[in-house]
Amino acid sequence: MFESGLDVFLKQDYKKYRGLRLGVLCNQASVDKNLIHISQALLQKKFKLQVTCFFGPQHGIRGEKQDNMIESEGFVDPVSQLPVISLYAKSREPSDDAVKKLDAFLIDLQDIGTRIYTFMYTMANCMRAAKKFGKKVIVLDRPNPINGVNIEGNVLESGFISFVGQFPICVRHGMTMGELALLFNDAFGIGYDLEVVRMRGWKRKFYADDLKRNWIPPSPNIPSLLSAIFFPGCVLFEGTNVSEGRGTTRPFEWIGAPFINPDKLAGEMSSMKLPGVYFRPIYFQPTYQKWAGEVCGGVHLHVTNRRRFNSFNAGVRLLAKIAEMYPDGFRWKNPPYEYEHDRMPIDLIAGTSKLREDIEQGKGIESFERIAEEQLRAFRKLRADFLIYKQ
Repeated sequence: MFESGLDVFLKQDYKKYRGLRLGVLCNQASVDKNLIHISQALLQKKFKLQVTCFFGPQHGIRGEKQDNMIESEGFVDPVSQLPVISLYAKSREPSDDAVKKLDAFLIDLQDIGTRIYTFMYTMANCMRAAKKFGKKVIVLDRPNPINGVNIEGNVLESGFISFVGQFPICVRHGMTMGELALLFNDAFGIGYDLEVVRMRGWKRKFYADDLKRNWIPPSPNIPSLLSAIFFPGCVLFEGTNVSEGRGTTRPFEWIGAPFINPDKLAGEMSSMKLPGVYFRPIYFQPTYQKWAGEVCGGVHLHVTNRRRFNSFNAGVRLLAKIAEMYPDGFRWKNPPYEYEHDRMPIDLIAGTSKLREDIEQGKGIESFERIAEEQLRAFRKLRADFLIYKQ
């Protein structure tokens, strides 16, 4: 039977932390096996735990901020009457004053298995703050929803560090939040008092739907497991004027823009015969964000074999093909992006400028893919030392 880190913590590990003042980093997906939110579970009298505040990541602790890059404000939780501190506001780091009032951070966030996702960096910021003031960090581990075997994409280069990429890891990393915490702590130099409460019954080959648990969207535009599966490649379109499907019922599954002929694009993509995916021509009309209210032509990506499907490669190929077919319509998005005001958003997302430069110069993407494959092999060796779950 599968048990998350939160389930294990509530079952037995909580006893070790009685007497500590806990600051809990969580959001709407931080629920136990009975779908009880961590804020309710921890405050049950039987646990005798001292929770002093809650911290919320991007999209808010309740996940109500629908679009990306929308800041959240702090408030007082109406049930517990405890303060909720936003870590996606003017600052993405906990204040010195907040940290001084804690003995430990208790972190329970559901990641989606992709480098370009801010929750792991909010965790890293809390780890640094804990080190600064001599506090403990306890990570309640959760599954990688798109499995812990497959890894994809290039490794972030040092010149492109941002809030969507703080460390040199590949795009689809194949790690859990607990494993990422160990990697950040030991390989990337945070180096402090960290404990990971391990899951039980999780195997690396599992996708989220193998666990027989309800899907709780980690953020509003990841409404389903399919969104998470497509995210490693289709998130690249955030750096362009092409819609990645935000403002529709199929974010990261539908890719398009008004200047795209869907039948021609689908035909070109299908001719590549990429493994595990089929490109179906579609029209859609976003209700907000890019091209809101306008009819877009594009493609609906359908997974035919998810274990063979490489989302990152599919996203790169689709991006390059749209840029090639529609030079008069296609554009890179200009800054700002995720608190960066100078560097191109696509470079921050890709973790390099090479992908953009090769597409702009008409070189094709073969050189970029070769370099990415070399980086991937090196990262696979690095991550091996930090994998908690061996099967």
